[in-house]
Amino acid sequence: MEGLLAVLTWISTLGAALIAGTFFAFSTFIMSALARRPIPEGIAAMQSINVVVVQSPFIAVFVGTAATSAFLALMAIFKVDDPRAIWWLAGGALYVVGTFLLTIRRNVPLNDALAACDADRPESAVIWKRYLTEWTWWNHVRTAASLAATAAYILALR
Repeated sequence: MEGLLAVLTWISTLGAALIAGTFFAFSTFIMSALARRPIPEGIAAMQSINVVVVQSPFIAVFVGTAATSAFLALMAIFKVDDPRAIWWLAGGALYVVGTFLLTIRRNVPLNDALAACDADRPESAVIWKRYLTEWTWWNHVRTAASLAATAAYILALR
């Protein structure tokens, strides 16, 4: 069991770091670049990104890290005397709640609304402006949560 926990901690560390980096890229330059494009182009580009992302290895890392994080958080409850337990619990909570569930509750509904809009219609500008503001805000939160989960897992590994 100790070997499995060590491997899962490494996997969770690397997964959370990869996701944090991906989200960081969106928060720091991708969304700004899309916002600079004409509205129909920005919408169309983000619609395409949202289709491609769910068909890419990103999803395996995103969901797989949620699974390993949930497992580590559960193990923390059963192994409270283990000095890694607090970091497993913190990393698991940060990733599962602050990254995975937040994505489902906040970013995915915004993605769905954007997918349903016709980029060439004038009323799409309102949807796009809301999307840029809200989606990016929640993405900042996901970035911070993923990065904090990475830090917690690093502390569990030390």
